[in-house]
Amino acid sequence: MPSAHGPSLRWADPIPVTLADGTVEVWWVCEDHTGGEQGPRAGEDGAPHIERYIAAVPLDGSGGADPSAIRRVRPAARFVAHPRLSPDGTHVAWISWEHPQMPWDGTELHVAPLISGSAGTGEVIAGDTATSVLQPEWLDDGHLMFISDRSGWWNPWVWSADDGARQVLEVEQEFAEPMWSIGATSYQVIDTDHALVQYGRAATGLAVLTVSTGKLRALECPLTSFDAVRRREDGLVVLLGASPTEFPALHLARLDGPEASLSALELLRSSRSDAPEEAVLPRGEAIEVPLPGGGVVHAIVYRPRHERFTGPEDELPPFIARVHGGPTGHVPPVLSLPVAYYTSRGLGVVEVNYGGSTGYGRAYRDRLKGQWGVVDVADTVAVMDHLVAQGIADGKRLAIEGGSAGGWTTLACLTRTSAFAAGVSSFGVAELEQFRLDTHDFESRYIDQLVGPYPERRDLYVERAPLSHVDELEVPVLLMQGDEDRIVPPSQSEMVRDALAAKGIPHAYILFEGEQHGFRKASSIIRATEAALSFYGQVLGFSPLDVPVLELRTSA
Repeated sequence: MPSAHGPSLRWADPIPVTLADGTVEVWWVCEDHTGGEQGPRAGEDGAPHIERYIAAVPLDGSGGADPSAIRRVRPAARFVAHPRLSPDGTHVAWISWEHPQMPWDGTELHVAPLISGSAGTGEVIAGDTATSVLQPEWLDDGHLMFISDRSGWWNPWVWSADDGARQVLEVEQEFAEPMWSIGATSYQVIDTDHALVQYGRAATGLAVLTVSTGKLRALECPLTSFDAVRRREDGLVVLLGASPTEFPALHLARLDGPEASLSALELLRSSRSDAPEEAVLPRGEAIEVPLPGGGVVHAIVYRPRHERFTGPEDELPPFIARVHGGPTGHVPPVLSLPVAYYTSRGLGVVEVNYGGSTGYGRAYRDRLKGQWGVVDVADTVAVMDHLVAQGIADGKRLAIEGGSAGGWTTLACLTRTSAFAAGVSSFGVAELEQFRLDTHDFESRYIDQLVGPYPERRDLYVERAPLSHVDELEVPVLLMQGDEDRIVPPSQSEMVRDALAAKGIPHAYILFEGEQHGFRKASSIIRATEAALSFYGQVLGFSPLDVPVLELRTSA
């Protein structure tokens, strides 16, 4: 096996394991780039040969000097995740998937005997190209718990060699989130019959699940969204989560057993110590907007709020639709400084969890399949129409903003509808053909699911792209872009800028030096936020205080 040093082998998701003979080692998911530019797993378009497999690394350091000491535990697949060894060290479980599936589209759960430290392809015990299976965890030597959306929702299941797979409980709640990165977990095993689980829809709660009976016992917890939950052997639980009034923070609590309550929640460290006073924080309202053809769109509405100031009684507030990225993701009801920045200054905000968002079941997630640039646009417009019809928003002062995939929806709404008076696109996807070639392996076939197979449906790639409709732009746009962005290169934003200039439409283009796909420097974030507020003030008819005036141009 090649040397473990250098960039040709890349490592993720380490777990310590103890083999049946007592040997302790660390298992990793290894991404192997040593196969050259072509190989049996290379794509038909000439994509680089990449293999991913479970690799065992000894703890004595011998792997650094002797590459042969690093062992492949199982054969390679395009993608693998969640390697788990049974408590007695005799069987290994993992999930895998192949292009063009994403892990929320379809995965396979394997179980194989471990013989002399290695496993074969094993038996596929759950999952297929249309069923997403996530996070296997052994309850004991013979029972394996996992999450599957076979019923239409990511619900818990359990498998044994004697009884096969059965669903532990069937509820319209999600017990997992999309696996954008490996290593993420949504539940922790407490003992052979109990697990500490996260579940919910847009908001998330904690509960203890009894596997044998399917009983779910909710736990009191003020947090509404979790990035990680870990239970220690001493009964302490480490929570990384947030709420509508708290920034993401690390907490410690006690859960002594399956019948105990979550108690003594202690703040260990917050991501920030400068939370605004409660008087200026917005209060989110989850809404479901009916669609003309049936179904609903989910959104969270934040009305303007500042206890020391009120808006004019004879007018409705401007409203901004914020469109999340992904697009397979969602926005939970947690404290957001960008939202509070707007709402404390008289602007309303609505976070749109359009069709394709997670948190609302498989059918809602699948609404975006083949319809990216259609369903997300229609859903966003439907939410804004609802706010206007309900007398919540001023229909003549609606704006939209988003970044990356949210920028795609922003630009699509601005070029294909007349619902908005202005928009802000940050490193927004504006075309798909070059984007498909430039992106990394994990997402390289993502758009096949969102739009259609390429090149068979190249017509959709061209027709849906906002760049194909820039001549239809009629409203002011603020474009913000990192100069080192390799995912959405500056040329895409600059083509939109040039079209606005050619039509004499007020616009601004800010190129941030040293930024990539997403702004990370504090100075860039502050500049971008203040530029957006100045832009909205000029276009929507108000005068923001204490921010630099953004210069809008009407020509090149």
